Amino acid sequence: MALGATIYKAHLNISDLERHYYGEHQLTLACHPSETETRLMVRLLAFIANAQEDLAFTKGISTDDEPDLWLKAPDGRILLWIELGEPTVKRIKQGLSRAEKVLVYSYGARGAEQWWKQAGSEIQALGARVQVFNLSFDQLPALAALAGRNMSLGATLMEGEWLLTNGEQTAALRLDCWH
Repeated sequence: MALGATIYKAHLNISDLERHYYGEHQLTLACHPSETETRLMVRLLAFIANAQEDLAFTKGISTDDEPDLWLKAPDGRILLWIELGEPTVKRIKQGLSRAEKVLVYSYGARGAEQWWKQAGSEIQALGARVQVFNLSFDQLPALAALAGRNMSLGATLMEGEWLLTNGEQTAALRLDCWH
């Protein structure tokens, strides 16, 4: 018998002082059985960092032809294609062929750094339509500690640092821009 997804609910209050975006979002996230809670929270952080009304989670990890998140225009064009982890250059090119911009959020220790050493120059050659951010390994425990089946998170971006809190715990997170 196959395991089903675990459902998480998140109420977000976002204050992005750099983009001047302020909004509240009620989200339902499905955590695939093969997905860790840490990855789920990185996915949520990617949403927070790019929040806008039509940004949406996709089927993500359970499908090959969709990213983890995307932003679609009313006419169906994909404006933003967001991948997590260490996608192949082929996967990034697939995103570029379908979307106006591709964002990658890598995370973890050696895996992310090794991936960037191997693929970084090829990714940089793809140009300004691709951006790569990294959340360092030492920040992951604080982010994962905020996870809960029913989360209420405040998120504030100021001077390049995200401050996330659930009222009891706080995580200060900085995304390094690799490209």
